[in-house]
This record gives sequence, structure tokens and C-alpha cells, in this order.
Amino acid sequence: MVNDLRVPPVFAARAPRVLGPGALPWLAALPALAAGYARKWGLTFEGEAMHGYVGVVQPARLPDGTPVVLKLGWRDEESADEPLALSTWAGRGAVLLLDSAPGDGVLLLERLDAGRTLDDLPLPEAIPVLGELARRLAVPAPPELSRSVREEASRLVEELPRRWAELGEPFDRRLVDDAVALCRELGPSSGALLVNEDLHFQNVLAGRREPWLVIDPKPLAGDLEYGVIPLFWNRFTESTLDERLALIVASQELDAEKARAWTLVRAVQNWIWMAEEFAETGEDSDDPAFITVPEIAQWAASR
Repeated sequence: MVNDLRVPPVFAARAPRVLGPGALPWLAALPALAAGYARKWGLTFEGEAMHGYVGVVQPARLPDGTPVVLKLGWRDEESADEPLALSTWAGRGAVLLLDSAPGDGVLLLERLDAGRTLDDLPLPEAIPVLGELARRLAVPAPPELSRSVREEASRLVEELPRRWAELGEPFDRRLVDDAVALCRELGPSSGALLVNEDLHFQNVLAGRREPWLVIDPKPLAGDLEYGVIPLFWNRFTESTLDERLALIVASQELDAEKARAWTLVRAVQNWIWMAEEFAETGEDSDDPAFITVPEIAQWAASR
């Protein structure tokens, strides 16, 4: 049995810029890592490896023929608790975790239909589907979860104005001040639900057990309103921001003002990240999570 992982060239070319200096040795180690876990779990690779933003996914089969995928992910603070979230959900509304090696960033998952995402549905249909999934996944956060909205907000109170100043004040100070004030106001009272801060249309795939299942969570404990901004920056031109907010709030049964407030905070944070990337590379980003946030931030702060 030959199990050779071939890292997608597009991913290999982009990873050093996205992930930093540690990306090259990690990329070089991926084929051996994949082969080792293929032996451990009795996998037979089939087809070409796929990729997301920070990981590679290799289709495979178990010894009994069951289709699965082997996910090899870049380990960072935001993704470290992915196996914990998936095991907590246990396949209810999310991809089923079959096994994992968290220390190596390796997950064995049920195979879904990577060719069908919520991008395939019209926006007025896609947002309610996603909203129902978000509500189902908003179970009490497990105590072992390492991140919380409360702690994120406390950190951003200091970090946002400092990084904004270090970058030469790239946008209106009022937006930073508003974001800091909202972190101070909403952070301490944030809830303890299991929230996915990266829930968007392309991270919901068609499944066999259920029509649609969530993949690639970035989990933390808090309020659902903290996680809505990806639904604004993806498919950005397909509605007005007011129309989008109304759909999101209705589908997830949210507090509209709290959703707008956390959207402002996260838009300011991403605007700072976009300015940092430009300072490092001198190139404008094409990432929707960056290029849309100036408009989103100003809209969210407008009332």
C-alpha cells in the first residue's frame, strides 16, 4: 500500500506568507506525518489532497471501505480546540470526528461532499440553514476549552489601540475607541456557549447523515453574536448590510445590537490585521475577511 500525500501546490506556495516562517519545515514534514497516521489507522489514500486556508485534507478509506478524510492542520491558538469542539458536538450538526492526534494537528473525519457547500444556495436560503446549525451547536462550552470571548475582549482593550498606533493610525481613531468601549461593556458579561467564530458558507458541506454539516470550527466560549461577522464578509455583494443583519438575527435568534457591536469589534481587529499585512508585504490583500472590513466597521459604528 502506497500512501503518498502530495501537498497541493497552491497551498504550498501560499502557506509561508500566511502562516509565517515555521510553515516551510511543517510543509516538508507533512508527507511523512500523513504516512505515519495512515499506517496507524489503516488508511488507503485515494484521489488528490484538498486544502483550506491553514490545512490539507486527504481523502482515504478505512480497512472496511468507509470513506474518510485525514486532516493535517496548522496548529495555532484558534484551531487548537477543534477536536474538543467536534467531540463535544459528536456529529450533531457537525462533521463526525473518528479519531485525532491533537499534538500533531491530525484529525480523522467522516467524508462529506466537498463539492457542495452553502455557497450553492441563494443567500436567503443559505443564512437560515446556517442559523439553525449555529443554534444547534451552541451547547454549553466544555470546561477544558482554552479560549473565551471574555478573555478575548479583555486582551483587545489593550491590544487594539496599541497596534493601531504602531501602524501609524491607519484609520479613524473613533472606531478603535468604540471597539474598546464595547469590549469593556460586553466582555465581562459574555456567556458560556460553545461558539464557532469562523462559521461561514464554505465551512458547511453536504453530508449523508444530515443534509448539511459544519467543518473547520474555531471554537471559544461566549455569545453567538460574537461569531456572526464571517457571514457579512463572505458573499459581501449579494445584499446590503442591513438586509444581511436582519437575516442573521432572525435565523440565529440573536440580539441585533449585540450582533452589530461584536461585528464592529471584530471588523476593527481585522482592519488592523489587514494594515499589518500590507506593512509587511507592500501588497493589497484579496481576502474578503480583510477587504470588506472598512465598510463593515463604518456601517456597524453608524448607529
